[in-house]
Amino acid sequence: MDELKTDLVPLSDATLDQLPAGIERPRYDRRGLTPGIVHIGLGNFHRAHQAWYLHRLMQQGDAQDWAILGAGVRPYDAAMREKLLAQDCLTTLIELAPESRSAEITGSMIDYLPIEEDNAALIRSMSDPAIRIVALTVTEGGHYIDPGSGGLDSNHPDIRHDVAHPDNPRTAFGAMVAALRHRRAQSARPFSGLSCDNLTSNGDILRHTIVGLARLSDPDLADWIDTEGAFPNSMVDCIVPATGPQELALVQSFGLADVAPVVHEDFRQWVLEDTFCNGRPNWDAVGATFTNDVHAYEAMKIRILNAGHQVLANVGELLSLTTIADCMAHKTVAAFFHKVQSEEILPYVAPVPGTTPSQYLELIERRFANPAIRDTTRRVAFDGSARHSGFVLPVLRDAIAANGSIEGLALVEALWAKMCAGSRDDGTQIEPNDPHWAALQATATAAQNHPIKWLEQSAIYGELNAAPQFEAAFANWLNILSREGAIGTLKAYLND
Repeated sequence: MDELKTDLVPLSDATLDQLPAGIERPRYDRRGLTPGIVHIGLGNFHRAHQAWYLHRLMQQGDAQDWAILGAGVRPYDAAMREKLLAQDCLTTLIELAPESRSAEITGSMIDYLPIEEDNAALIRSMSDPAIRIVALTVTEGGHYIDPGSGGLDSNHPDIRHDVAHPDNPRTAFGAMVAALRHRRAQSARPFSGLSCDNLTSNGDILRHTIVGLARLSDPDLADWIDTEGAFPNSMVDCIVPATGPQELALVQSFGLADVAPVVHEDFRQWVLEDTFCNGRPNWDAVGATFTNDVHAYEAMKIRILNAGHQVLANVGELLSLTTIADCMAHKTVAAFFHKVQSEEILPYVAPVPGTTPSQYLELIERRFANPAIRDTTRRVAFDGSARHSGFVLPVLRDAIAANGSIEGLALVEALWAKMCAGSRDDGTQIEPNDPHWAALQATATAAQNHPIKWLEQSAIYGELNAAPQFEAAFANWLNILSREGAIGTLKAYLND
């Protein structure tokens, strides 16, 4: 890394003309921007992805009335709000290609709403007819999905609270329903709800959540939302690591003082249904794709990239490999990844215009191997109970239905179980890394002697624990892992 510069320019509107040469910055007058989008869950990914697309439109003189109001519903969001407001909601994006890096300042976000227990400011902003899109990135596990029915978990304490207190909701979804109630009362059009999470049919899931929550307290409102509202499905893609000391030092190497910079890879993709009910920015003018078949794109991405992350992350943790790039640089782990993908995932992925599954796998292998992106195995392995359920197990179900090979996918699940037991192959401890870690660790420990215990987690595996070929393959790999460790087990799989 370059030697740190001593004269750092603090990031703000007032200092944009003082930035070092070569750093792209807003060429539009941010004072003239007006809000059109509220985005809930304003983490690194949103700032590197959706906010960047909007910023690029603004650079062309477009979308000046579509600026973003950031929002959050959790107490920890307050710290990020404070950081971003201190620098006028500007963000330094640092693109890390394998052989180069560059910095850009984005300015499409103009405010960050207060974090309040009753979400009053959020509801007030979303009730404003000028807000025509409410977007969310709340992670795969944050949608209150009932694992049994796939619908809204109406028994969750947060959902019960929102039903009992519709004007003082606790969740983002309750706040959206409250705002839509206000809009209907003032004869304003609804906003479009745009999920930007890695979920299959994310727009459909958001519709079911919002309409289902509204129906529990106001059936007429639910019908209005379902009829007049819109919830486009979308697929988002860009690898965006967490910000830590290295990233903070990296932004300083550009001569900038940014307390919340974002690093990202040199690739983005955004595919959306064009079913918005109240207008939208012309995102397609800066590289987004509008299509009637988002599902094919999202299936390719979720099955090859997101499931692929889980193929790597758990074995990476067991082998003390710090990053996904470290996993791809490990000959045995990379060979394991390629075999599972080629033999057990790609057969259940359809092509999309211009790309076959094999071509997409080649792209993913190059992206994962980028050594400049320090995307940690720990980050990727986080919340495996949601990510395996959403990314890996649907492929496994298809493979079983097709009577295809499942040995590699069963090994992926065995590696997850071994990782959840809490010890790496070198004897070091794996710190809790799942909202349900205590239960997972207890079950993983019991599964060392009785493998079926792991598969009896019905909220995760459902009917899969009754598939004899999966049970047998899983038990076999878990037993081999206990005897041979991760490397010996991978080699047994590769030599099969």
